[in-house]
Amino acid sequence: MNKIICPVPPNQRPLNEFNSIRNSWIISWPFLERNVFYLKLTYSWLFIIPVSLIISYGSDYLKNNIFELIFVSLIVSLAFPVLLLIRQWLSWLYIYKRLNSENIEYEESGWYDGQTWEKPIDWRAKDLLIAQHQIKPILNHLEVIIIILISVIISSFLFILAGMN
Repeated sequence: MNKIICPVPPNQRPLNEFNSIRNSWIISWPFLERNVFYLKLTYSWLFIIPVSLIISYGSDYLKNNIFELIFVSLIVSLAFPVLLLIRQWLSWLYIYKRLNSENIEYEESGWYDGQTWEKPIDWRAKDLLIAQHQIKPILNHLEVIIIILISVIISSFLFILAGMN
């Protein structure tokens, strides 16, 4: 078999980067079953609610309005899962672009000596399959969840502002 000599360091090869983040803690959540993924997001939201309640309780207006205190705390605490989702989305988008690219950009020593290496056809075909069939559905799913949560946050704040008038 024809052995390809690749100048790209192993940790900078797109397929190895894919395997690395697929095994990471938070970034790998979208690869889990949907119900487990949603459960982890819910736990991250529930984890931050007490902190949000303590911070919100510092407001004199909210101290006197328990319903609004709880409502504002619940909505503001949604920012944490949204940030987690955005972090996941950015990581998967980076790998998606690297896998879709015809070339691999890399650095040999890390001192601004960027190089480019053209992927062989068989590497490119494998990378494209992974990008289109494993990562693209994850990106689409994350985008939908982010849009839904941001919509909930915005509509809730509009509801709060309408209630203040």
